[in-house]
Amino acid sequence: MVEKSAIKKGLFLWGALLIVAAALFAGQIAAQFSLATSAAPEFAGLQSIILKDSILPRSAMAILCGAALGFSGLLLQRVLRNPLAEPSTLGISAGAQLAMAVAMLYFPALMENGREAVALAGGLVVVLLILSLTWQRGLEPVSVVLAGMMFSLTATAASAALILANGEYMFSLFIWGGGSLAQQSWQPVFSIVWKLVLAGAASIILLRPLSILGLDDASAKNLGVALHGTRFLVIGLAVWLATSVTAEVGIIGFVGLAAPSLARLTGARSQQQMLVAAPIIGAILLWLADGFVQLAAGSGGERIPTGAATALLGGPLLLWLLPRLRMFEWPSLNAKPAPSPRARKPSSLLVVLFALVVCAFGIALVLGRGAEGWVIARGELFADLLPWRWPRTAIAALSGAMLAAAGQIMQRVTANPLASPEILGVGTGAGVGMAIPLLLLSAPGQLSLLAGAMFGAIAVLAFMLAMSVRSGFGPERLLLSGIAMGALCSAILTAIIATGSPQAFMLLGWVSGSSTERQPEEVWMALTVLFILVLPLIFTTRWLDMLPLGRPIGVETGLPIRMSRGILIILSASLTAVASLFVGPLSFVGLIAPHLARLIGLHRPLMGLAGAMLIGACLMVLSDWLARMVAFPYQLPLGLFASLISGPYMIWLLSKGGRT
Repeated sequence: MVEKSAIKKGLFLWGALLIVAAALFAGQIAAQFSLATSAAPEFAGLQSIILKDSILPRSAMAILCGAALGFSGLLLQRVLRNPLAEPSTLGISAGAQLAMAVAMLYFPALMENGREAVALAGGLVVVLLILSLTWQRGLEPVSVVLAGMMFSLTATAASAALILANGEYMFSLFIWGGGSLAQQSWQPVFSIVWKLVLAGAASIILLRPLSILGLDDASAKNLGVALHGTRFLVIGLAVWLATSVTAEVGIIGFVGLAAPSLARLTGARSQQQMLVAAPIIGAILLWLADGFVQLAAGSGGERIPTGAATALLGGPLLLWLLPRLRMFEWPSLNAKPAPSPRARKPSSLLVVLFALVVCAFGIALVLGRGAEGWVIARGELFADLLPWRWPRTAIAALSGAMLAAAGQIMQRVTANPLASPEILGVGTGAGVGMAIPLLLLSAPGQLSLLAGAMFGAIAVLAFMLAMSVRSGFGPERLLLSGIAMGALCSAILTAIIATGSPQAFMLLGWVSGSSTERQPEEVWMALTVLFILVLPLIFTTRWLDMLPLGRPIGVETGLPIRMSRGILIILSASLTAVASLFVGPLSFVGLIAPHLARLIGLHRPLMGLAGAMLIGACLMVLSDWLARMVAFPYQLPLGLFASLISGPYMIWLLSKGGRT
């Protein structure tokens, strides 16, 4: 009876949403007919063309793409036994986009006739890399999703770097990459239709294997299923569907996550029911979201990509789903870390690290490329270049130190070796906070931007930790809530940037993480903030030492849990906000610098903090120098280049189990 009641409620809910989506569509049709009848005779034909070749195929495309993504997400979740698997969380869509960016720049002939094949190749490469890295861990859900997130962010960074390095104007590509459903003909609709029909027929043939794949590996083998072959076949089918959508309309996130989850929550239980319900729910969701996007556009034209609108809904949905998911066999990030050497003379090691920072700083100031090749600046040339080079190099070093300090604090407070400002969404939260003064003030200064960034970063980190404590989240679910929060904040930023306002272009520059045109005043401000925020950490040694041991031990030893966590959260989020203000939301230095400090033997809190800050400074100076040199005469954004360096390390770290 309970199941029948849930099915009835689900049918009522989705019927109501379908009516709303249909009403929005009918409103568009009525408005277009009104324009056609009131227009002058010479424009009546144009309105008819717009209706036939734009409005109608767009609605059809929304329905078909939503169904395809819902179908793809269902297949991925089933075969990986992971309720958070879908094309965007696994990096499939971002891999397809990167492949198309490479082909567009270097192999344009491929894009004329083989765009879908290029997208499929990019998506398959990402999936194969994820599977190879997480296979030994049994395709654990958290490992798979984190690897997918890392590939997604790294591929997105690489795509933007390629565009900027080749001097392309990226705003229109940014809008397309956000998932634009605008259509000019019926050809893309027909392309998706036959793929969806073939995928449906294949799923009917694979119905029994799909049901068995939901069991554990041993049971599936005992029932006669060719486990690996079937798994790869289903994954290939899901990737083909997802990359076909990406090739046509760009990245549309979270529909593949939401459709199967909502189908399950509204009463679908058997595999047959899920195969019917997930595509239908995906179609309704995307059609509804696109209808609201067009309704919000008004007469001024569409500004927010539909993909950004679905991400705005998907982030909260993921946060809501996390406490309700019982399908996970969570990996243990609390396992005892693998032994690593301890430095006998940590102070000497810090001196060596400081010398490396000084050397890197000196190289960045004197060595560069010019019209005639590599040049060592000296004399008058050095004096001319110094005012341009030293502020940006200093900002890179200070930002790296701040991000490393923030990462060290977060990993201690959460007892999570994979916590960092980037993964927990704190960097993008700082961006949302920074958008507040940009939108409210006509000419915001650095202090107002800094205050907004601090507010956003502190709010995001405090919210996630509060939710973690209230819901009993372990380190694994905290990571996934950070992914959800990062996606939500990124969607908000995308929606603001897509408006095309002057503030939007300022945010676009921030997202790209450019460190060019820095002023000495900014250096002194960053240095002052660094000292103000880091000096109190000297008095928190006991907190940093005890918090990773867990709440029970902290309470027994008299540690003020709430106060210590609150202070450290404020310091960590503030450090992230200041660094993100200068280098953007991407770098991953906050993740890898503390790990590298532990790998070389700096385990005690203060020594580890100092070592991580020096390593972070060195990494960011190196990243800034390479960002200037690699694509000369174009300059790549510092944050993007740092993420390209740090992302592969994170992926390697994840393949080792996330422990050092």
